[in-house]
Amino acid sequence: MALFHWSHPGGPAWGKYYSSLHYFTSKSKTMIPGPKGLPLLGSMGLMASSLAHRRIAALADACGARRLMAFSLGETRVIVSCNPDVAKEILNSSVFADRPVKESAYSLMFNRAIGFAAYGVYWRTLRRIAATHLFCPKQIKASESQRAEIADQMVRIMLGSRKDENVVRVREVLKKASLNSMMCSVFGQRYRMDEANTEMDELRGLVDEGYDLLGTFNWSDHLPWLAHFDSQKIRFRCSQLVPKVNRFVTNIIADHRAKKTHSNRDFVDVLLSLQGPDQLTDSDMIAVLWEMIFRGTDTVAVLMEWILARMVVHPDVQSKVHAEIDEVVGGSRAVTEADVAKMGYLTAVVKEVLRLHPPGPLLSWARLAITDTTIDGYHVPAGTTAMVNMWAISRDPQVWRNPLEFMPERFVSKGLGEAEFSILGSDLRLAPFGSGRRTCPGKTLGLTTVSYWVATLLHEFEWSPLDETEVDLSEILRLSSEMANPLTVKIRPRRGIRMSQSS
Repeated sequence: MALFHWSHPGGPAWGKYYSSLHYFTSKSKTMIPGPKGLPLLGSMGLMASSLAHRRIAALADACGARRLMAFSLGETRVIVSCNPDVAKEILNSSVFADRPVKESAYSLMFNRAIGFAAYGVYWRTLRRIAATHLFCPKQIKASESQRAEIADQMVRIMLGSRKDENVVRVREVLKKASLNSMMCSVFGQRYRMDEANTEMDELRGLVDEGYDLLGTFNWSDHLPWLAHFDSQKIRFRCSQLVPKVNRFVTNIIADHRAKKTHSNRDFVDVLLSLQGPDQLTDSDMIAVLWEMIFRGTDTVAVLMEWILARMVVHPDVQSKVHAEIDEVVGGSRAVTEADVAKMGYLTAVVKEVLRLHPPGPLLSWARLAITDTTIDGYHVPAGTTAMVNMWAISRDPQVWRNPLEFMPERFVSKGLGEAEFSILGSDLRLAPFGSGRRTCPGKTLGLTTVSYWVATLLHEFEWSPLDETEVDLSEILRLSSEMANPLTVKIRPRRGIRMSQSS
């Protein structure tokens, strides 16, 4: 029977469905094209790869199934689209309002946070609270001073690199900055980046471990008979991590209740002030706060590292950004967020990096069909996992002109027909933060932070390769698609040079 199921398009999980009474009573009998993979396993090797998005795109091309492809991950039915129209159909459908909750996400309490909570009253409440008190324009504006303070600390750290011949290990600085920013917004804790702090170091370790666990493909999520063995030690590592997270966040909540650690109202205060049906239990508060720190830290650092890497690889583009910043800001003062709003070319650079290096090339987490539905004319049964390959869409020559070229001008030159559209989810040609009900709630805050910090670092420094060696742009897909080799560069201060030349 296993071989019979495996013989169907899409492999064993789909074959099992196609052999069921449910399929024979459905309206559409057309099978979704896709690879068979291996008996029992299906195409497990696809997702176990560190470049899963590339392998899925290549397989969709080979199967002639870019619009919609079916494949099996063990006993899990999966569909994936590499087409913007079909992607929009999936992401904006109320049927795909849930996410499949893998073991690590459940163990790490994310099933009670915004990312993985089931669609319903509780999830909508969390979204509304976050949108009102953390990600709204008023709150983003109110937190501008903290981002400016952290930007200044980054500059000072990099200026201190002169004793190391102006060599900067970029990822280390960016991760400290993004974690510091989220700690301030969520927990109300302010730290100096250039000073040792055991609490920050502890949290960084917790985030790194959680990031690794969620980014690891867990075979037992799709082969239930493997779950007992915990062969990848994911369950064991989660059991070691969760008590540490509980203890860390519980202490911060307790301090806030005692009014010991903060002067300004932060997100912990917001959650503690909720009354009536909105009030959260302590365990739910821990899950929500942990997810905010977790999700808000690495995405900013990953995207900024890609942007700065591209500035080193493309010095002509870096020169254009420098010229724009100098025109808007000059050399006598620091960049402000109001200045960034006037920088059209910098905005185009950020969009172009998001196109070529989307942090979530498979939009990070998949969707789950809660009822039967029809996608692109095919019947898709309830319980099917759906993915969108944003990496493939953003490099599709049918969608983009010269898609492999780094060309920010495509977003500023009206004649190319690619300039005027939002990247926040309305146009699936480029929707790195998702679309529909499950779009990233912190996308505006993330873009604001990235754009401002990049503008500051480019205003202050010229960026060049280390010892004339080329920057390695190879990538690795963990939870996000990050540079396989951390960016290390040479910098040269700009503002002091210009000021001395003009005096």
